[in-house]
Amino acid sequence: MNGEHVTHSGPLAEQQARQPARRGWRGLDLWAVGAALIGVIVLAPLASVLWIAFNPTENIWPHLMATVLPRYLQATLLLMLGVGVLTALMGTGAAWLVTMYRFPGSRLLSYALLFPLAIPAYVGAYALVDFFDYSGALQIAPARSDFGWKPRADYWFPPVRSAGSAIFVLSAALYPYVYLLARAAFREQSGGAYEVARALGAGPWGVFFRVGLPLARPAIAAGVALALMETVADFGTVTHFGVQTLTTGIFTTWLTAGNAGGAAQIAGVAMMVIVVLLSVERAGRRNARFHGRRGRSRARWCRSAGRAGAAGRRLALCLVPFAFGFVLPVSVMASHALSDPSSWLAPGLGQALVNTLVTGGAAAVLTVGAALFLVYGLRQGARGLPRWVLPVTALGYAAPGAVLALGLLVPLAALDHRLADAVLAITGHDPGLLLTGTAAAIVLAYLVRFFGIAQGAVDSAFGRVSPNLPLAARSLGRGAGGVLREIYLPMMRGSVGTALLVVFVDCVKELPATLLLRPFNFNTLATRVHELASLERLDDAAPAALLVMAVGLVAVAVMARMNLRS
Repeated sequence: MNGEHVTHSGPLAEQQARQPARRGWRGLDLWAVGAALIGVIVLAPLASVLWIAFNPTENIWPHLMATVLPRYLQATLLLMLGVGVLTALMGTGAAWLVTMYRFPGSRLLSYALLFPLAIPAYVGAYALVDFFDYSGALQIAPARSDFGWKPRADYWFPPVRSAGSAIFVLSAALYPYVYLLARAAFREQSGGAYEVARALGAGPWGVFFRVGLPLARPAIAAGVALALMETVADFGTVTHFGVQTLTTGIFTTWLTAGNAGGAAQIAGVAMMVIVVLLSVERAGRRNARFHGRRGRSRARWCRSAGRAGAAGRRLALCLVPFAFGFVLPVSVMASHALSDPSSWLAPGLGQALVNTLVTGGAAAVLTVGAALFLVYGLRQGARGLPRWVLPVTALGYAAPGAVLALGLLVPLAALDHRLADAVLAITGHDPGLLLTGTAAAIVLAYLVRFFGIAQGAVDSAFGRVSPNLPLAARSLGRGAGGVLREIYLPMMRGSVGTALLVVFVDCVKELPATLLLRPFNFNTLATRVHELASLERLDDAAPAALLVMAVGLVAVAVMARMNLRS
């Protein structure tokens, strides 16, 4: 074309950039072999759970069906219903108010409403019980001190240790999933659609229900689905409130009754609940198509007396989830930690911190590295590697930690014994348990559990790199590894760093898998908090809880800063 240089982009250029992967020993496609191996590692625990469930040593399925399983399932579904409704209301309402209106503190609240992401739900449960229970500060001060009421029969107070309290605590901790996605959806909608609705006579409620909510429904549904998956996986919160769910049933059947097959069968039911949830969520937005040009939303600044009152109500509505999701847990734990400064020097706290940083850091690096290898291997057009490997490997995030621990511990224990016998036969030295006797099993569980998070972030980052750049590098003689190292990684540095941080924080907060897989005398911050709080030693548990929250706040602050830049 008259000597002009033409660059190609889009699918054609991306296909051209996918040169045949370099083959190693005896012509093997190293990218395909590595990616397939990663896929097997991620999916093996889930397959192990299904195998144990269908091949139990002692089949107690009829007994479970006749006794405890209906109760576990009913409690789990009730929690999911309550958390789904409350997270949708709190997250969507807060996102709508801070996006569409300007009132005192709205800009600060738009980021502060993310802070409950840093608070594990079980820490919120301990704080709520400590503050609202019969011996808590709230009932002691007004009821028994000011009014002179002594016995519990003198006054009525809602029961604290109940399923309703568990629903409230979980919702206060998980609503940011809905808030974050809903706020992004509202901000990306065209302001013209709202102006047309107002011109046609729609009021504030009409604009929300007829325009804003339908357009943001896919994002809200995705956020609610994430919150519900975390609800099914929760162990610390429901245990503290005495709610028997499928996850607590796995612990009881496995550890108390000593029946791994029955625990695997309950785990299979939990996985079925998650699969049904994901199927319903995807089916609900399968045919949904929303188009619109992004524009600035019309925000109002309340100046008159009447509008000032409305601004105060909006501020109060946004402060409620923030207060219960962040302010209450931090205040209660800080008061306990300050009341006994010597608890910061308690034996075991420093070692728990080191264990947390080592296992979480190792798991984050391995998880993000494996995600990079898998996604890049697929993008290289690795032969014989089916494309459905990528979405299937994300199922680990949907599986509760107790399920993954069960799927890992049984086969790893068998492998450990075989390895020990082999080493003993060859060297005459018994090495002990190499996998289940160390933190390696915990790191592997973290990798499987949070692989979907790293994979999603990495895949999205690869998609934002123009295919012309790796094509140019390949034309200059760079191999697949050189392109990844010299082109992709420098341009994806921010996304990879965010993925490392998010995976690390999730590893720090993870409780069920850590409880089941940790070696003897091995504590992380999460397990230390759970153990001490279960013994009603909240003064001793507070420093570890504050450290867990501090790590989470770093991640939330980074996310807020990135959002501010965008």
